[in-house]
Amino acid sequence: MFAIIGIVVVFGCIVAGYLMEHGNLKVLLQPAELVIIGGAAMGTVLIANPLNTLKDIARGIAGVFGSSHYTPKRYVDLLAMIFELLNKARKEGLVALEGDVEDPGKSALLSKYKDFVKDQHAANFLCDTMRMAISGGIEAFDLDQMLEGDLDIHQHEGGLAPAALNSMADALPGLGIVAAVLGVVITMGAIGGPPEEIGHKVAAALVGTFLGILLCYGLFGPIAQRMSKEAEEERAYLNVLRASMIAFLKGIAPVLSVQIGRRAVPVHARPSFKTVEDACRALKAGAAPAAAAAATAG
Repeated sequence: MFAIIGIVVVFGCIVAGYLMEHGNLKVLLQPAELVIIGGAAMGTVLIANPLNTLKDIARGIAGVFGSSHYTPKRYVDLLAMIFELLNKARKEGLVALEGDVEDPGKSALLSKYKDFVKDQHAANFLCDTMRMAISGGIEAFDLDQMLEGDLDIHQHEGGLAPAALNSMADALPGLGIVAAVLGVVITMGAIGGPPEEIGHKVAAALVGTFLGILLCYGLFGPIAQRMSKEAEEERAYLNVLRASMIAFLKGIAPVLSVQIGRRAVPVHARPSFKTVEDACRALKAGAAPAAAAAATAG
């Protein structure tokens, strides 16, 4: 929502200022310039990136125009799920989790947390880690090092799409100059014609430079930055899982392991100690996850 508002503000203010100077909006409508700049920019992206990165760019752009998935409520649900899972492991042993982590969608425990199960990256991160813990033979410290490396790789891959889009944005001013030069070439071919025609062609050429700079700094550059922040939020979400699981495997009680995970939540989305504690107590009392979350919200 805020991305849409920001785009409206950028383009609205530019158009408003242009009209205040008695500019003619029709002069800015140059489809040929937009085809040159937009088509060439898309071509550079296709040249520079493999198919999986192109898909990530499309998903990332779509995600920018929605609201953040990583809200305080989602973190409360995540911590409640971790508590329930670790509490089961404490009472019945790690082997009791084997059925849950083999197929989260069919797990009586994990399937209650639909948002988590739908998040393939998070579900795999949890289940693969717990599989290794169940199999034994690896110390908590070594597992922690492995998870840290996993998060680094995940963050690197998450940054490829924003970097690719940012590279395209950086190319737009240059492509705008290309469109302007082509306009000048056309203008030079019309030398000797009516002054009005020459003036129109010069204006069209300058619009190419204007569009390249505007699309770079007013649209695609900010979208790429927003995509980078989304990737950072996803890493922070996975880091909460890491902190809680490693704390438990070091021998810390589930309720305290969850609180350690809570401290890894970014400050702007971090639920309070009492909120998480109340959610855990509600689950202990047999409340459903949704009811536990409602109780903490109330």
